[in-house]
Amino acid sequence: MYSFLLAVIYLIFISLGLPDSLLGSGWPAMHTAFGVPSSYAGYVSMAISFMTIISALLSPGLLKRLHTRWIVIISIALTVMGLLGFSFSSEYWMLFIFAIPYGLGAGAIDASVNHYVANNYSGAVMNFLHCFYGVGAVISPNIMALALSKARWNEGYIWTAFIQLGILLVCIISLPLWKKNENGEEDKEEGAGIREAIRVSGVIPTLIAFFAYCSGEATCFLWTSSYFAATRDGLSKSMVASFGSLVFGGLMIGRLISGFVSNRLGDRLLIRIGISVELIGIFIVMLPLKSYIPAAAGFVLIGTGMGPVYPAIQHMAPYNFGKRNSAAVISLQMASAYVGSTFMPMVFGNLSRIAGIGIMPFYLLAFAALNMVMLERTYAILRKRKA
Repeated sequence: MYSFLLAVIYLIFISLGLPDSLLGSGWPAMHTAFGVPSSYAGYVSMAISFMTIISALLSPGLLKRLHTRWIVIISIALTVMGLLGFSFSSEYWMLFIFAIPYGLGAGAIDASVNHYVANNYSGAVMNFLHCFYGVGAVISPNIMALALSKARWNEGYIWTAFIQLGILLVCIISLPLWKKNENGEEDKEEGAGIREAIRVSGVIPTLIAFFAYCSGEATCFLWTSSYFAATRDGLSKSMVASFGSLVFGGLMIGRLISGFVSNRLGDRLLIRIGISVELIGIFIVMLPLKSYIPAAAGFVLIGTGMGPVYPAIQHMAPYNFGKRNSAAVISLQMASAYVGSTFMPMVFGNLSRIAGIGIMPFYLLAFAALNMVMLERTYAILRKRKA
């Protein structure tokens, strides 16, 4: 039963990745259809992320009232509603209505399942599972690329919604597996609240690091396709849309590799190696070359370097801050991450209108540096506390 449940959790992580990369890959076609500027993608992304922040902060309370399995079912159902709503939208303003279930479906499931995995599985499993997030995030830009070449962008959302619906049905069928593995009440333990957890030493710099990481990640998710559309000539719409999967593919590679080595290297060393690889990728994108190939390779490296950072920080939460605080800390991390996801892609969209989208690698560099500094600050605080 343990193995079957783990397989279901793999599917859940695929479902987490599926919606995240659709907007960025489809937006070059969508903004033309809606008759709005390219930078308006940031407002839609902000609306989705704002709802995700709310659901992430509600997660500790939900875990006290509901089992993880029910949070999973409700959340995936909400994302199906959001995806179908996007597919039926004929006006730009309609996207904001369906951004509500789209975003609410992401935060609580992300925080609760990460808490469940961090407390019940090894770092290797955590990385492999987040690798499957990358699988979902790689699939959907290619679904959008196929939709743009064969039909319209709307079909990209419909086809993705059907995949999500299939995963939802599997999760419903698997409900008895959760019961047997939770021993009835395992994930409804009494934990610390948000106010208590945020006062634990080392939590705040970790939250800033998460903000920085997801600011860079979300900017890549939303603007990579647009970056190639604006800086490289002669690329088809479907090819530009497929570039939305570059960072996601890198994430998948980075997490797959990390899954094999994480138990040997440890979370902290993995993070340091990952950020170093991310920086190399950013510098490659900065190279003033006309060919799209080096830049494409650079974005893959950026994603590869980002790969171990997110799962490693969350996997460390019970060890760094105690199991009692872990659910609240992970929820705070998710909320902080989504603050970055909410505002920073929009900020970049406005900056790109002034300075040009070519500033994207410099923007990513600033957040990679902030991420590194804040994590090292966290480690120093933890060492001092233990001493």
